[in-house]
Amino acid sequence: MNSGDARTEIMRSIRAHLALSAPHDGPEPRINTDPRKSVSQSVVSSVVEEFKRNLEAVDGHCIVARNDFEIEAALTRITAGKRIASSDAPPSAQELFNFDVGITRAQAGIAETGTLVLDSAVEHNRLISLVPPVHIAIIDASRIYATLGETLAMLQNDNEPSPAITFITGPSRTADIELTLTVGVHGPQELHVIIIEKN
Repeated sequence: MNSGDARTEIMRSIRAHLALSAPHDGPEPRINTDPRKSVSQSVVSSVVEEFKRNLEAVDGHCIVARNDFEIEAALTRITAGKRIASSDAPPSAQELFNFDVGITRAQAGIAETGTLVLDSAVEHNRLISLVPPVHIAIIDASRIYATLGETLAMLQNDNEPSPAITFITGPSRTADIELTLTVGVHGPQELHVIIIEKN
């Protein structure tokens, strides 16, 4: 799939998923509040800002997009000239090694650590987030929670707990016995997160 066709298909999928989403005023309240009440836009924005700050602190890249034009511009900039695999139409595991970029949705984000949460019950091909050298994750701002505890509670309330949940904090990194840090050995060398924050 060439990059232009892939971007068009990804934008179609994003629009379809957003249209199917239930109306949501924002994530569950954060601290010492009644969890049945929604929060103001300023609280959602502060959680998004914290997520972005913490993701960038571990060498991830974060773009907050407020409309389809900004989403498409971000995808075009990151994927220009690259072969794209999407979790909406995943290639076979063997073919995946020929792709430069893997694009998934994230089911949740954890602001306190800048961590993405991918649920295998929704993202059926985890390899798309692990094999290509560049991973792009798309997440709705309302799915970013302040803490790990809130995120786990949300995942448990949504459905039966998934058999596999992947937590991603920044690009893949590992260190040897001499503490020499290497990026991209066990996963992508780059992580880009596009947060959809539509008013």
